[in-house]
Amino acid sequence: MSVLSSETQGLIEQELVKGGYLSEQQLKDAHDQADQEKVPFLTSIVKSELVTNELLTKLQAKVNNVPYVNLSNAYIEQEVLELISQEVAERYMAVPLGEMQNRLVVAMLDADNIQAVDYLSTKIGRPLKVYAASEEGIKFVLKQYQSKIDEEVADVLSTEGKTEEQPVKDGSKPKKNNIKTIVQDSPISKALSAILEYAAKNRASDIHIEPLEKELKIRCRIDGVLREIMKLPKSTEPPLVSRIKILSNLKIDEHRIPQDGQFTVHVADTDIDLRIAISPVVWGEQVVIRLLDKSGTSLKLEDMGYHGRALRTIRRGVARPNGMILTSGPTGSGKSTSLYALIQEIKSDEINIVTLEDPVEYKMDGINQIQVNAEVGLTFANGLRSILRQDPDVVMVGEIRDRETAMLAVQAALTGHLVLSTLHTNSAAGILPRLLDMGIEPFLIASTVHTVIGQRLVRRNGSDKEEYVSNAGEIQAIRETLGTLLPKTEEELKAVCEDLGYESLPLATQNAYTLTKGKEAPDAPGGYKGRMGLYEVFEITEAIQNLIIKRATSSEIQKTAQAEQGMVTMRQDGYLKAIAGLTTLQEVNRVAAADVM
Repeated sequence: MSVLSSETQGLIEQELVKGGYLSEQQLKDAHDQADQEKVPFLTSIVKSELVTNELLTKLQAKVNNVPYVNLSNAYIEQEVLELISQEVAERYMAVPLGEMQNRLVVAMLDADNIQAVDYLSTKIGRPLKVYAASEEGIKFVLKQYQSKIDEEVADVLSTEGKTEEQPVKDGSKPKKNNIKTIVQDSPISKALSAILEYAAKNRASDIHIEPLEKELKIRCRIDGVLREIMKLPKSTEPPLVSRIKILSNLKIDEHRIPQDGQFTVHVADTDIDLRIAISPVVWGEQVVIRLLDKSGTSLKLEDMGYHGRALRTIRRGVARPNGMILTSGPTGSGKSTSLYALIQEIKSDEINIVTLEDPVEYKMDGINQIQVNAEVGLTFANGLRSILRQDPDVVMVGEIRDRETAMLAVQAALTGHLVLSTLHTNSAAGILPRLLDMGIEPFLIASTVHTVIGQRLVRRNGSDKEEYVSNAGEIQAIRETLGTLLPKTEEELKAVCEDLGYESLPLATQNAYTLTKGKEAPDAPGGYKGRMGLYEVFEITEAIQNLIIKRATSSEIQKTAQAEQGMVTMRQDGYLKAIAGLTTLQEVNRVAAADVM
C-alpha cells in the first residue's frame, strides 16, 4: 500500500468494519499490534493476514472514487499489451487494458495520484481512462509481456558500436554485474543482456548457445525442457563468445580446449550466479550457461516433494551419526539441492559440517564450504583428505566421480562421520552396483551405506487448473503402477493416506480417476509452472547387505526393497502426485521409466 492520508485511512477502516471484514475489536487489536511493532497500520493487517492487499486496494479505490479492477487472474491479449511498452509499464506500474472512446484504458498502482496520471498520459501521448489495481495484480500482468527477444537483439546488433572490449583484470573473484549495465555501449553486450534477462524472467535453468554451419542457435531450458528462443547470424558468434569469456575471466584467445568460468548478474532485485561451460565443437564454440537463482529454491524436504515413506526413511537416515547417504539421478535432477535440504535439517551449532563442491551452488551460513579447484590440485580426493583432518561430524562431497574419492568417502563413513554425496545412476538401486564398478569391496559398501535416494524432476501444474476423467489407457496405467499401493476399501483409506503422506487418495477398485492438468497461460506454457521431485528411497537392511555381498544386480536389489520395505518407486511417486493434482501422468511418463523388473 502507498502512504495514505489519515482521512483516507480512516475511511478505509470504516469500510473494513462496515463490510464485515473486521470487527471493532479486531480493528482495535490490530492498531495496538501495529503500534507495538512500529509499522503502518495497513501494512500490519496485511502482514498478519487479517485482510489481503487486494481488498485494501479495492476499498482505497472506493473511498477515492476511482474505478477498481482485479488483475490477479487476468490475462491480457498481446496486442493490447503492445499499447504500452514493457519498459514504461514496469517503470510506472501501469498496464493497458484496452481502448475506450479514443482513450487508453490503463490499470495503475497510483491511480488516485493526479500528477502521476497526467505524467503518464504525457509520456504515452494519449488521454487515459484509469483504474486502480493492486501491486500483485499489475505484476501478474507484467509477467505476460512476451519478450520480443528477436527484435531486441536484432535492434542492438544493427546499431553502430564497438564489439571489441578489453578484458578487465581484477583477480579470480567472480564479477557481479547489473544485468542492465554490462557495458552499455556495446551492441554485443546489449544482446547478451537481452538473452540473460529473458532467461532469468522465464525461470530458465540454463542457456545453450550452439554454433551451426551458417547461424547461431540460442535455446533455453525452462522447467526441464529445452526451447529455441532465437537464431543469430553466424557473424555474431565470435564477439558474443568473447564477451562471455571476458565476463567469466577466461582466455579469449583459447579456442581448442574446454573452459569453465562463472560470474553473477543482478536482475529483478535478485542475484543470479551463472556457471559457464565453453567447449569447442565442429562449427565453433558451444556455450552452456547455467543459472543458479539462490532465492527461488525452498530447502524444505516437504516443499521439494518428499512425502510419506520416503520422507520418514530419509529423516531416519540423516538422524544417524555415521554412515553414508547417497542420492542418484542424471545431471540437473536436483541431487545437490536434496543434499542441501538434508544439511538444512541437521544444521546446528553442536556439529561441524564441511562440504566439498564443484561448484558451491548455495552459500549457507554455519557451513564450511570448499570449492574444488583442479587447476591448483584441489580435487575431490585431495579436498576430502584435508576435510578429514578438520574434525568434521558431517561431510558432504558434491559428487563421487572416481575410485579414489569413493574409497575416501567410505573410509570417512567407517571412522564415525556422516557422509552425504551423489552419483550418476538411473535409480536408487543402481547406486550399489555402481560403487562395485568403482572397485569398492562389497563388504565395505554393505557396512557403510545406509540410505540411498533416486530422483528426477517433473513439471508442476500451473495454479490455474482443470479436472478431467481418466481415459481407458490412463486407468490401466494407474492400476498397473499403483495397484499395490492404493487402498482397496474405505476402511483402509485413512491409514494408507497417512502412510503415503497424502490428504486423500482414490480407491484401487474405482472404475475411473479424477486427474488434473494446468491451463495454458503466458506464465505457464503447456499448463506447467515450476518443478518438483520424484523420489525413491530405501534403507540398506540385512537382506540388501547380503545381496550386495553376492554382487546382485540393481533390479534384484530394487525388488527386495519394494517387497521388504514397501519402497515407493519414482514412477509410483509420480503417479501418486498426478492423482493428487500436482502434475500429469504424461509428464511423469516423460521422465520416469517403467520400473525395472
